[in-house]
Amino acid sequence: MKFPEKIISCVIMSAAVSTAAAQDSPSGYGFLNIPTSAHVFGLGGNNITIIDEDVTLADQNPALIGPELEMQVAAGYMLYMSSGNFASFRFGTGAGEHSGWAIGLRYLNYGQFDGYDEFGTPTGSFTPSDVVLEGTYSRDITDRWRGGANLKLVYSGYESYQALALAADIGVNYYDDERDLSFSVVLRNMGGQIKRFDKRYARVPFDLQIGYMQGLGTTPFQLSITADNLTRWNIPYYAYNDNGDGDLIEEKRSFISNLFRHLIFGLQYQPSDRFYACLAYNYKTRTDMSSFNSSFLSGFSVGLGFRAGDFAIDASYAMPHKSASSLMLNLSYSIRGLMQ
Repeated sequence: MKFPEKIISCVIMSAAVSTAAAQDSPSGYGFLNIPTSAHVFGLGGNNITIIDEDVTLADQNPALIGPELEMQVAAGYMLYMSSGNFASFRFGTGAGEHSGWAIGLRYLNYGQFDGYDEFGTPTGSFTPSDVVLEGTYSRDITDRWRGGANLKLVYSGYESYQALALAADIGVNYYDDERDLSFSVVLRNMGGQIKRFDKRYARVPFDLQIGYMQGLGTTPFQLSITADNLTRWNIPYYAYNDNGDGDLIEEKRSFISNLFRHLIFGLQYQPSDRFYACLAYNYKTRTDMSSFNSSFLSGFSVGLGFRAGDFAIDASYAMPHKSASSLMLNLSYSIRGLMQ
């Protein structure tokens, strides 16, 4: 097991170097962290350890696809915060006995906005949007270790401004079928802008993530824990606090708060490979909305998935904001039967 251990060490060292180089410029392109998988969205919006023959998992961890894919095509739609309309398409297949590849397209539409110049004069309505083209390749390293890479070309068009960026993900996954244990490490969104909106440079949201998922004994339940935003420890948030002194917003910064804002907890019930139901809690999502008086459901997400032959449907729901919810749907089909 020396070779996989060296891979993990290189991943962590690369993360430290990339983080140090990225601190001088503001972050942008946060939409790259929105998943295209309804299964992932149901498990808290970020999960790099799901083991399933699902091509939509490629954008979370490129090591999650492989030779088990049999010419699978998937389409996704997400109604984001009641106004955004996000669509995705992905195709993937195995390549020989030890490899797999996929290509994907994401389109994010944020609805219509009214434009104004610096003097307040109306300039007409516009629809900001982002487009992401992706290519993924993975390969088995050993019987239990797999590595993969995902390359993304990003185009953004906001009113009369356009920008281009290039980013890449590198991930490894360890899977022990006998123990139903999955462990992953991912370097996400390494890269930067090729063309800027203006003079200011906006970096892509680089992140180091570690994930763990395991079955609970002989039960059909699985527990998942995903740690993200590991390139920085302090991620304070601002909470609404009407204490009567006129200061309604208070910064929260404590050890326990920082710890849990790095963690996403999920529980999955999967009695067979034809059905699953999942529930997750994302403390960071909940506390991000604290300054807006988050609702009871903020931070929670749920998901369902059904399989019937070569066809699959996944749906998930979350309420990140007290006044707006998000719904995601995936349809996938293995076209192997059409090719025979």
